[in-house]
Parts: sequence; C-alpha cells; structure tokens
Amino acid sequence: MPDTTPADARPTVRPAAEVPTVPVTAGTGTAMHVLVGPAQGRTSFALRRFIMQPGGGMPLHTNLVEHQQYVLRGRARITIGDTVHEVAADHTLFIPAGVPHSYEVVEGPFEFICVVPDAPDKVTLVGAC
Repeated sequence: MPDTTPADARPTVRPAAEVPTVPVTAGTGTAMHVLVGPAQGRTSFALRRFIMQPGGGMPLHTNLVEHQQYVLRGRARITIGDTVHEVAADHTLFIPAGVPHSYEVVEGPFEFICVVPDAPDKVTLVGAC
C-alpha cells in the first residue's frame, strides 16, 4: 500500500500541559490549546482543547468549518441554531459549518475537545457590525 502521509507531517508525542495556551479573544474566560495541528505540518484535522472558566463562554457566532466536540468536564448551556442544549461530561456535539452557536458556562471550568478540518476558518459574531 503506498504511503499517503504528507512529506511535511511530523510525528509528535508530548504532554498536553506543554502545549501553549492561547486566549480566545472573542470569548470571556476562554482559552484554547491546539494539541495537534499546523505545528505538525499538513494534517487533515486540528485537535483542540478549550477551557472556559466559571462565568465564561462564547457569544453567538459562526465558523467556516464544522466542529466535532467531546465534553471532558463541567457543564454548559450551548445554543446551536435555535436550540439550547445543557451539556456535561461525555456529551458529544456536531456543529455544521455556518450554523450559529454559543457557549455559556453553567459549572466551570468547562472543558471540551474540538476537532475541526485543518482548513481556513473565520469566527463571525452574529449580530455584530
């Protein structure tokens, strides 16, 4: 079987605690770790961990790429489209590209894994000028 691994892909093993934390400026009390992504070269997906502190969250927004999420701990109220969901550890979410969604921490820290295609993305706040 031919090797289809991109030439610039770099195998990586490291403790998640060594991954830099990046504040999410569109949110409140929200930070992200890109656990696997562009630093490993060309990949198909980016694996990210979000941590939202008590009282934190993200306003209603859209993205150009889909989101596949798995909740690790805490509880949050997540709006997807017109539906509000109460989620906690072991819940999974699928948010299609372009669908408005928001996060409101109910019990923090709220932490989840988010897998997205390794493709250009843009956060657009809904209702923002």
